[in-house]
Amino acid sequence: MKKKGSKVYIIAEAGVNHNGDFKLAKKMIKVAKKSGADAVKFQTWYDGELTGKFTQKVSYVKKNYKTNLNRYEISNKLKLSEKDFINLNIYFKKLKIDFLTTPCGFKSLNFIVNILKVPFIKIGSSELNNYSYLTEVAKKNKIIFLSTGMSKLEEVEEAFRVIKRYNFKKLYILQCTSEYPCPSENLNLDVLKIYKKKFNNCGFSDHSLGFEASILSIGYGARVLEKHFTLSKKLKGPDHKASLNPKELRDYVTRIRKAELMIGDSEKKPTKKELEIMPQTRRGIVAIKKIKKNQTITRNLIGFKRPATGIKMKDLRLVIGKKTKKNLMEDEPIKLKYLKR
Repeated sequence: MKKKGSKVYIIAEAGVNHNGDFKLAKKMIKVAKKSGADAVKFQTWYDGELTGKFTQKVSYVKKNYKTNLNRYEISNKLKLSEKDFINLNIYFKKLKIDFLTTPCGFKSLNFIVNILKVPFIKIGSSELNNYSYLTEVAKKNKIIFLSTGMSKLEEVEEAFRVIKRYNFKKLYILQCTSEYPCPSENLNLDVLKIYKKKFNNCGFSDHSLGFEASILSIGYGARVLEKHFTLSKKLKGPDHKASLNPKELRDYVTRIRKAELMIGDSEKKPTKKELEIMPQTRRGIVAIKKIKKNQTITRNLIGFKRPATGIKMKDLRLVIGKKTKKNLMEDEPIKLKYLKR
């Protein structure tokens, strides 16, 4: 799933920013590939499968997408066809980048599993309490990404219990706040510590502006990141203004890759460079004044100074009371071979 050496799986979220245009969708895949992202995610649905005719426009859609179309009409306008997805799937394989999509119902779920044969399934936040749907997804034996916007912890735990009854390959629980864009004070990244402890595999679906939240989430244990992008923020549609443009997406991936290098492997140990400089920067046992050959070493004759090329400070007992085999100069490190037994 991840590139060799990578710790974080980056999903470039195309969503509906293709505006229902196959050519735009194809171009978005190419842009994401060049950025270094691991995957591109779309959304898949059939007419009437996602949005009913009585659905009202939510506030961010009203603000970002000035149109006379109602929510049902917008939904139908922004979808891609079966043929589009079949051809996009071929293009994904050609470019060697992972194909993800969020199926928005049972029919679209069966289509992406049986026809597109995708290895991943993304479950959107709006399906968190749709237990019959979660059950069907879990039965498909795929890698699952579950977003958790608009939910309480007990709802996330219940969704987890529903899914884990079945033989899925892996499940990532993604912290998410369903605001577009999401203000910093509503991101609640601290939840990732709970997700990491309770569910082990966690990630972050980032709807904020900028890169900071995603970078910070890695330190909280996120190993999957999802971020919206667009070909241009000037395009007409509900999500373009809250998305990264192509240059920003490249910068985003670059910074995430740099951040994942900083994670390390949880084993506290000196680096190669530290091992090189350690003898000259740590203190060791040295003579603080001249000590003559055959002289018995007492505490007032020795001290702790750089370099640590002789006997270590913790082994002081090996020095006190011993006679020297040679004359020692002031500040000279004391070594075992200089002492008589």
